Order: sequence, then C-alpha cells, then structure tokens
Amino acid sequence: MEIREFEIMDLLLIKPNRFQDDRGYFMESFQENRYAELISSPFVQDNVSLSKKGVLRGLHLQSPPKAQGKLVQVLRGSVVDVAVDLRKQSPTYGKHICVELSQANGLQFYIPPGFAHGFQALEDDTIFTYKCTDYYSATDELTIRWDDPQLRISWPIVPALTSAKDDLGVLFETFNSPF
Repeated sequence: MEIREFEIMDLLLIKPNRFQDDRGYFMESFQENRYAELISSPFVQDNVSLSKKGVLRGLHLQSPPKAQGKLVQVLRGSVVDVAVDLRKQSPTYGKHICVELSQANGLQFYIPPGFAHGFQALEDDTIFTYKCTDYYSATDELTIRWDDPQLRISWPIVPALTSAKDDLGVLFETFNSPF
C-alpha cells in the first residue's frame, strides 16, 4: 500500500496493493488493522452512489459532534474528488485539493472531519463508495455552494448536474465553520 500526503495536512491518497492478471484483479479495499495505523477513528457506515456523467454532489459536511471522516473510492467509472479545509486554525483554511479517482487507478482518498467534500462523475454509471467515521445526521448536515466564487474549484464538466439542495448551499464567505 502506498500513501501520499498533501500540502493540506491530514488528507491522504491511498493506493492499495492490486494483484492483476489476465482474469482481472484482486485488492483488499479495507483491512481494519492496516487502516487503523493511518486513520484513528473507526468506520461505522458505508455509502454507495450511482451517478451519470456530469453529476456533481457536494460540498457536504456534518458539524460536530456528528462530524465525519470519509474514505472514498470509485468502483466503476471515474470522478474528480474535492476536499475543502474548513478548520479555522489551519494554515490552509479555505484551500482545496482535487484528485481523480477511478476504477482504473484504484486510488482511495481519506478526508478527515473538518473538511467539506464533493465529487463530479466523469463517466456514466459511475459507482462511488465511501466509508464514514460517524452516522449520517440530517440535523448536522451542512452544504457549501459547489460553485462558490471564493473557493474557485475548477470542476471539469460544465454545466454540472446538481441537486436543488446543493444549489442552495451557503457561500464560503458567510459560512461559520464549526471546526
């Protein structure tokens, strides 16, 4: 397993070992002992989404005490995945990282609590999965506008296919971070 860190602390790009031959491939997508060395909180919920090309989901987060860390990966297709640092004391507050996750590259992205998260599907029938360190809580859910002008995230497909909820997210300049 290979680990890449970023200039934004605590974000991790993980490349699990993949064993491939003419039949296909095998990989362990999660093994508690190995991941516990990287991620201190246990995972309690798994989610899966199916998206058409151009679908954009985000930027989502949950406020404490229900804040979630997420280990995300693509099982089919590809996405551009984005994490925005919302930790007030962080030197990278308001900065973001974009990574491409795909079935082909097999990468995983760990996003700890204190970050907003979003992704855009680059192919039809993209299957995206994520493990969460806390349970979903509708009353603790927050949304920042995916197209916020201050964040300047360069989404690859415009216009994006978004939900009404995501279009009504708050602007970053008015967001009061609970982290």
